[in-house]
Amino acid sequence: MAKSAMSENLSDSKHQTTPTLINAYKKWAQGGSGLLFTGNIMIDKTALGEPRNVVVENGFSEKGLKEWGQLCQAHDVHIWPQLNHPGRQAMEQINKELLAPSAVPLIYPGRKSASKKIPRALKNDEILKIIDAYGNAALILKNNGFTGVQIHGAHGYLVSQFLSPNTNIREDDWGGDIHQRSKFVVEVYRNIRKKVGADFPIGIKLNSTDFQKGGFTEEESMEVVKILSAEGMDLIEISGGTYEAPAMMGYKKKSTREREAYFLDYIQKARKITSTPLMLTGGFRHKENMERAIESGDVDLIGVARPYCIFPNMVNDMFNNTSDYFPTKVNKTGVKAIDAGLSIFWYEAQIKLIGENKKPQPNLSGWKVFMNYLSIIMKKKLS
Repeated sequence: MAKSAMSENLSDSKHQTTPTLINAYKKWAQGGSGLLFTGNIMIDKTALGEPRNVVVENGFSEKGLKEWGQLCQAHDVHIWPQLNHPGRQAMEQINKELLAPSAVPLIYPGRKSASKKIPRALKNDEILKIIDAYGNAALILKNNGFTGVQIHGAHGYLVSQFLSPNTNIREDDWGGDIHQRSKFVVEVYRNIRKKVGADFPIGIKLNSTDFQKGGFTEEESMEVVKILSAEGMDLIEISGGTYEAPAMMGYKKKSTREREAYFLDYIQKARKITSTPLMLTGGFRHKENMERAIESGDVDLIGVARPYCIFPNMVNDMFNNTSDYFPTKVNKTGVKAIDAGLSIFWYEAQIKLIGENKKPQPNLSGWKVFMNYLSIIMKKKLS
């Protein structure tokens, strides 16, 4: 059992860790899981996905990392920080400039037009600098006690942008067919591996597909699985979608008792082409369906995200036969443009409650969450 990465948005104003963030992971570490993936840890303080992302880069944000990393030994659990660069999928309100493989704007769900801020295509030397930043961040995290790292290669962030023909229309060595478009993620992996050594685990979260016309296809994703497996990737987590077509949030497949695992069909195919451990995330709510996926042999780890925000002791509850069903439901506002983001903000609010030693609130008001989030954005913008 693994807690898949979720955005916590719980750094301090300087993008360092906070007692609330660390305590949330302490609660999860005590909850029975074998592996906890952190939410987005950004590798560049000038490229933020959200206003309170933790940032890890050379000479920056090392204040609370050791305390966070020490949870691994104290609670006999693995914690792998998820390393990320948002690329064009960065909040335009808090980033002076958006950088991406190509100058292709983003269209968020609920909006009819593209983002007003057009991303600038990265120069070759900037690409190399970002690749190096991934390796630097991984080494810092290793030195602070964490037991592995995960590259965020899904959901429309920078690695995903390089992989997709919709967002990577470059005509140099970084663009072209899937082998050229996968060069960026391969070089990110190689840079991390060079810096952390052979025995430190590196995983990746990868899209099964973008669920967008002309985007990253299942066939291309399978090819990337082959490429990364040959490189020596230690764990591949399968998800899918982007924030323009958010299948990872259940928009494409409804969660039912009979068919909870959104990307099970894909992972059954992937199992045939790789011996690399595979983790399936997306939709699991019933214990029996998690067991069935493991027993099939197609999946090595079960990834669950949102239920951890409402049931932080979920895994212990399963093994103790206290509960076998862990439902979640966001209390939405009814405004489509707001509710698209609320699928993230609402769960961040629950994580904060856990970190403050409070009980999660399944009935938490969507409007209250949105207004609190808006105030954080305004404070960051003004600063």
